[in-house]
Amino acid sequence: MHELFYTTEAEKKEFWDKSLTARRFTLSDRQFFDLGLILNGGFYPLTGFLNEDEYNSVVEVMHLPTGELWPMPITLDTDDESYLVGEEIMLCDIYGNPVALMNIESVYRPDLENEAEKVFGTTDTLHPGVEHLLYDTKPIYLGGRVRGIPRTEESDFVEIRKTPRELREWFKKEGWDTVVAFQTRNPVHRAHFDIMQNARREAGPEAKLLLHPVVGLTKEGDIDYITRVRSYKRLYEDHMKDHAHLALLPLAMRMGGPREAVWHALVRKNHGATHFIVGRDHAGPGNNNEGNPFYDPYAAQNLAVELESEIGIKILPQKERHYVEELDAYVAQEDVKPEHTVKTISGTKFRDMLKKGEQVPSWFSFPSVIDVLMKGAKKQKKDGLVLFFTGLSGAGKSTIAHLVYRKLLEIQDAPITYLDGDVVRQKLSKGLGFSKEDRMMNIERIGFVANEVARHNGIAVCAAIAPYAEARDKNRRIIEKNGTYVEVFVSTPLEECEKRDTKGFYKKAAAGTTKNFTGVSDPYEVPEKPELSLETIGKTPEECADDVISYLKEQKLITEVA
Repeated sequence: MHELFYTTEAEKKEFWDKSLTARRFTLSDRQFFDLGLILNGGFYPLTGFLNEDEYNSVVEVMHLPTGELWPMPITLDTDDESYLVGEEIMLCDIYGNPVALMNIESVYRPDLENEAEKVFGTTDTLHPGVEHLLYDTKPIYLGGRVRGIPRTEESDFVEIRKTPRELREWFKKEGWDTVVAFQTRNPVHRAHFDIMQNARREAGPEAKLLLHPVVGLTKEGDIDYITRVRSYKRLYEDHMKDHAHLALLPLAMRMGGPREAVWHALVRKNHGATHFIVGRDHAGPGNNNEGNPFYDPYAAQNLAVELESEIGIKILPQKERHYVEELDAYVAQEDVKPEHTVKTISGTKFRDMLKKGEQVPSWFSFPSVIDVLMKGAKKQKKDGLVLFFTGLSGAGKSTIAHLVYRKLLEIQDAPITYLDGDVVRQKLSKGLGFSKEDRMMNIERIGFVANEVARHNGIAVCAAIAPYAEARDKNRRIIEKNGTYVEVFVSTPLEECEKRDTKGFYKKAAAGTTKNFTGVSDPYEVPEKPELSLETIGKTPEECADDVISYLKEQKLITEVA
């Protein structure tokens, strides 16, 4: 088992010397989590991001070219075409801090649709792994070995953040020879607790449990990780301390079903576990666009058991368990009798109960755990709202958006931010031109600020031409993680915009003195499904603004202050 760190003083000096001269690559959140587990041995046998041969082998046959089992592509994507094979680059976190050096062995363009089909079994973008792959992944992969410096990646919950080496050494010190690992990205309820205890019994009288929840990237809509970790700590202290160990795993999930189950088992083996629990629909992402589950409920269990000897860890498949009222206990599905009263609460229903502050029954989860989750839900309510006005120059979007902003100030208590395209150009995007790339960046910057406003439960009113659907859709995907996104298309015809040309833009474009002007020499991609489309001909800006306010009230997105 390897750790890929510079450890001697001479090596560390070499690392820091190179940090001053090597080209820097800023890692995304996913890349950062992946790199951390490569460096500390959590992703053994990987020694870096997959090169082209490794990538093709993993995608097609779930093995590295050297024969080791590895089911999940761990890749470094970029849109920069200037990287060269043989170049050494410095990998940095989002704040610019050097993390690792990488020697580039491969620069290649993957077939992302083939990757989606082979790894996830689908190209349906309702699958979160596929959505990220096809919408957010950049077109070039860099592959190569990495080495980094030991560092404290996080400053929260440090007492339960354990590297693979630290966990293995702890188990050895405590004399734990049989360790059953449990994977979760959700709070642990009574059914999960019952599954863990049943698996522990199966593993033998000396078996102990490793409660090993994921705290990297999980699935959109999951309960925030701070609240989840607090709930794990409460569960551990109240119900598991005498037979279990709690540690956090900073892993970016892909929700890849069968392949993910095998991947999770390999990672837990690297952390010192001897057994691994695979539950029903392990790492399943829900339903596809036809309303059916992406994976058979027991496909993950079947694949993990099939590959058990290669994984090198004992797989403990667990069947779904149901609460039977008459027995006041959870029982395996096949033991439920016709006369039994079975009670259940879906994950969606449970999260809704938390948001509304409704009482959750003790048969579903431990009261002390529910108390922690209730407190977290109150703090994590997603009430943010972004109104994004788009349309041609002269369509009236800035005028209408500003009127909406003023009306919202009058009737709302929420903090409200107004982001006008012209002002953003002066303050946030000064220096950007009007190429497609620069326009995309400008809209991305507006989206970034709007998302921060929404994340803190505020309202952002944005007005910009935003001619490209790709940029608008990217902002939508990001912002909808933190609040409600409302696209308002100010649908004023080009001929009318030319008549209103108070700034003389269209005249300059027609004369050829202004290049890349939207609607004249550059395209405007009309929104296909905006939440609201405003026809401005025959209406005053005040009337259009009132239409927007009426829509927001009808959709219960705002509540007028008495």
